[in-house]
Amino acid sequence: MPPNPTTLGSAQGIPGPGNGGRVLLAYFSRAGENYFYGGRTSLDVGNTQVLADAISKLIKCDVHRIEAVDPYPDSYDATVARNVREQNTNARPAIVNHLPSIDQYDTVLLASGIWNVRAPMIMTTFTESHDFSGKSIHPVTTHAMSGLGTTERDYAGSCPGATIGEGLAVRGEEVRDAGPAIESWLRRTGLLQDRPRATG
Repeated sequence: MPPNPTTLGSAQGIPGPGNGGRVLLAYFSRAGENYFYGGRTSLDVGNTQVLADAISKLIKCDVHRIEAVDPYPDSYDATVARNVREQNTNARPAIVNHLPSIDQYDTVLLASGIWNVRAPMIMTTFTESHDFSGKSIHPVTTHAMSGLGTTERDYAGSCPGATIGEGLAVRGEEVRDAGPAIESWLRRTGLLQDRPRATG
């Protein structure tokens, strides 16, 4: 069952980031009919939610699920068509559950699928709603073949003053088995560190 989109949940994972600052994991995920190795499959839980859940179990972070006022269709083809319209018109889909502030966070993980080589336009709605100055941003994506897409460039443009750190891209078909890749990325970025060993 997806988390309540109107609340900000705190995931009590193992360690926090290396600098001791607070981490926000903000994600948009869509269940329903999805691309699957050239065909289609129906997902009860969207790929990006699976990835976000895995990350939140490994690090201490607050988790915020971004929800559209006008939900995306269950149909894959209908969602593709809507996304193309939104990209072509540079739309900003409305969000149900705005965060009042992200001032308390030093690091923000922005997670979504990659639709037509970029993050869904609702991610730009979210980024343009906040001041990311002085924060570190890590793009996190699930994808079919586009990796991080244009997220690094797009977030640099919509989050002026932020530092864009190393991103994580996981194929949607492989996300449920991506634990080792997720952990490796979290260690490289300093978001996950080994606990000090007991002495004596």
